[in-house]
Amino acid sequence: MSDLEAPLRPRRKKVWVDYFVKLRWILVIFVVLPISFTIYFLIYLGDMKSEWKSYKTRQKEHDENVKKVVKRLKQRNPSKDGLVCSARKPWLAVGMRNVDYKRARHFEVDMSAFRNILEVDQERMIARVEPLVNMGQITRVTVPMNLALAVVGDLDDLTVGGLINGYGIAGNSHLNGLFADTVVAFEVVLADGSLVRATKDNEYSDLFHAIPWSQGTLGFLVAAEIKLIPIKEYMKLTYQPVVGNLQEIAQAYTDSFCPRDGDQDNEEKVPDFVEGMVYTPTEAVMMTGRYASKEEAKKKGNKINSVGWWFKPWFYQHAHSALKKGLFVEYIPTREYYHRHTRCLYWEGKLILPFGDQFWFRSLFGWLMPPKVSLLKATQGEAIRNYYHDMHVIQDILVPLYKVGDAMEWVHREIEVYPLWLCPLKMFKLPVKTMIYPEPGFELHRRQGDTQTAQMYTDVGVCYAPGPVLRGEVFDGAKAVRRIEDWLIENHGFQAQYAVSEMSEKSFWRMFDAGLYEHCRRKYRAVGTFMSVYYKSKKGRKTEKEVQEAEQAHLETAYAEVDQPLD
Repeated sequence: MSDLEAPLRPRRKKVWVDYFVKLRWILVIFVVLPISFTIYFLIYLGDMKSEWKSYKTRQKEHDENVKKVVKRLKQRNPSKDGLVCSARKPWLAVGMRNVDYKRARHFEVDMSAFRNILEVDQERMIARVEPLVNMGQITRVTVPMNLALAVVGDLDDLTVGGLINGYGIAGNSHLNGLFADTVVAFEVVLADGSLVRATKDNEYSDLFHAIPWSQGTLGFLVAAEIKLIPIKEYMKLTYQPVVGNLQEIAQAYTDSFCPRDGDQDNEEKVPDFVEGMVYTPTEAVMMTGRYASKEEAKKKGNKINSVGWWFKPWFYQHAHSALKKGLFVEYIPTREYYHRHTRCLYWEGKLILPFGDQFWFRSLFGWLMPPKVSLLKATQGEAIRNYYHDMHVIQDILVPLYKVGDAMEWVHREIEVYPLWLCPLKMFKLPVKTMIYPEPGFELHRRQGDTQTAQMYTDVGVCYAPGPVLRGEVFDGAKAVRRIEDWLIENHGFQAQYAVSEMSEKSFWRMFDAGLYEHCRRKYRAVGTFMSVYYKSKKGRKTEKEVQEAEQAHLETAYAEVDQPLD
């Protein structure tokens, strides 16, 4: 058996859930899609109503809503009430991990009103927004101004709060870092009800660096000030087919945005956007984009492709066509490019609606797409949810750029998921050690893509039904995720926390650094008020007693060797 050959597995006996999942498209078409469309329309009307209001009016409403949060927190009796969390229903989250922490007795705070864009400051190049503002909403406002957030999540439904407290990446993260790296100020209501504004250089600088990846366990985020960048009307996108083994594909991917001479900060040599899709162990397409003006896009001979129309081919399949017709270039309206994966949810739409990519369906019903992820979760039930955990993989794994080939080979051997998504990001060297951090001494090696201030990482998106499942073979999803996590720990990688985690607490704090996070938990009195980030991420049901015992055990036993941060 060759190094890349997947192990032989016995056939798996089908159970009733297999047939239910196979026919789930009936429920999706007749229930989920119509309700999703209605919800999207109502949300759109709500966004329009908000935009009609002046910034002054929105700010006044914001201040009133913050007062309600403060008042609610001060009503809590720590000796009687459970730990604090938002009143948001578990199924409303876009992330795929279990949110069983809300099954324990808890003290709810309603955050549903925080969905307004408070200000777009074109002089300071800052957008001040509330945490439930989503990417579709913000791009609808900023793109006509030829402005955009420095990092725009690919799916419309991704919210500012989720991208900050959890994980947020885009095709230009090789320039600007993760979504949280583009925030200049956080406005947070702490456990004692006080409202603070944290920046990288004020008295709350420790909190500023600790909030990303904290999953809302340090306080309630009520607003954020985020960098804006100038953009143009179109994205000039180049599709480059690559044929070779996985190591050769990884090198082609690296070469698409990292000059071999190390001149990584040269705008002429580095594209504005980068994305790779690996369709098989020997075939991939690399896409590089540069902003282009309307005048350039409409020049004679240039092709404009409005990928956002409901009847258009799904983007990942459109990109796949480069493997047949070779390298090609086209111009895509910028906002449509930002949200190119929304309609088909990357390629998960193919599993949800097996015929959803067909021309007849796209033409007749494509305008109903996509189904809301929250509704898919709400209608799946316990048995279906457990089935997906066992027979499906949705993980974003962050690995150093020079290890991407090794990561893809490992995924192929152990899980065999295709397509794979490749998206680079800068992992900045910060003045303090945060939960995620670059490899110590990376700047001494000067590997391709690295600079003195940041190490280049890549998000390898592993999202689909594994090959063994598609072939009807035995597959243990929980065991596969544990192997992913072990590999990441050994290779200084990180797991996006929206996904299902199988890690023990000890393993969790081997992957992530606890020092600054626990320092802020104690300093800002989050301990005993908010659940710890590990226990919030941990899979499985949680009783109040388990939550409290785990919280106390974590305080008494340090699982990680941490550097003590400065007060």
